[in-house]
Amino acid sequence: EVQLVESGGGLVQPGGSLRLSCAASGFTFGSYGMSWVRQAPGKGPEWVSHINNVGGAAYYADSVKGRFTISRDNAKNTLHLQLNSLKPEDTAVYYCAKAPPGWGGAYDYWGQGTQVTVSS
Repeated sequence: EVQLVESGGGLVQPGGSLRLSCAASGFTFGSYGMSWVRQAPGKGPEWVSHINNVGGAAYYADSVKGRFTISRDNAKNTLHLQLNSLKPEDTAVYYCAKAPPGWGGAYDYWGQGTQVTVSS
């Protein structure tokens, strides 16, 4: 059974940092690309970042480019997202998602999400 479990969210002041983690199990983690997607209150899902299966290529939404960094540790089956210079508009539930082969923007498994709140 595929499981994705996020952690690391919380309340942080504007300009602060957080590191999100996603523990993966039930599949060969190093064979699949992974993404982070967020959903703010009252809004639809927003793709944040994607990393390929070996971590050699990473992609970011313009809204987070230069502030967020995606990474993965295939030995530990873990995906990370480092969030720096946080803004109130980054407030959202952050989900990790597993990409199927030939990823074209769709996902086959999602975690339960972790809440990030940026507020003074």
